[in-house]
Formats: sequence, structure tokens, C-alpha cells
Amino acid sequence: MGITILEVSAERVVGTMPVEGNTQPLGLLHGGASGVLAETLASYGASMHGYTIGRPFAVGVDLNATHHKGVRHGTVTGVATPAHRGGTVATYDVVITDEKGDRVCTARLTCLLRSA
Repeated sequence: MGITILEVSAERVVGTMPVEGNTQPLGLLHGGASGVLAETLASYGASMHGYTIGRPFAVGVDLNATHHKGVRHGTVTGVATPAHRGGTVATYDVVITDEKGDRVCTARLTCLLRSA
């Protein structure tokens, strides 16, 4: 997938992913690739939050994504921020943008937080 993580905390996770190599047959960024980027970033955030409460293992239980714009080239950037950080569940909103800053996808991941 070529995901690069640029920033990680329970409050914000930022990562990039190349479009090339992650396209569907029409040459557009694959929606599933956007889902992978969103789940990766949100899971990092949920795990960081979980670590602070003794539940560092985040398991995705619900992912939804709305695709707003097709992208054929370049790199997309995702930013995950918490919508809810509880004792057993954490939910993160993820905004994915293209190199011009246009929104490509909006996603939300809810994770179950588990202890060791």
C-alpha cells in the first residue's frame, strides 16, 4: 500500500499513501485503498488512546467511508482525529485529501479496545 506514517498521537494521526499501485481498473484511487488508509490511521490513534487506559489493542469493528472525488495520480494524505475515546470503544474520523487539499474521502472507524 505504501503508507507512510508522519505523526502519531491519541489526538491526531497523519499518514500518506501513493495513488499509483492503489488504483482500480479505471485508473482511479481504489475505494478499498482509501479504507485501508483510514483504518490504519484510526487504529493507530485508538491504540495510542488504549495504551493510556491499559487497553492497547485496537480491533476495528465498524468502518464506513464516503468517496467524494476520484484521484488518478500523486499522493493522498489522511488525518485521523477522535470523535469518541472511551474505556472500551474509540471512534476516529478520518479525512483524506489529494495534493491540492481537496477532500477525496471521509471515513469513520470504531475500534474495540482490548487489554493484553
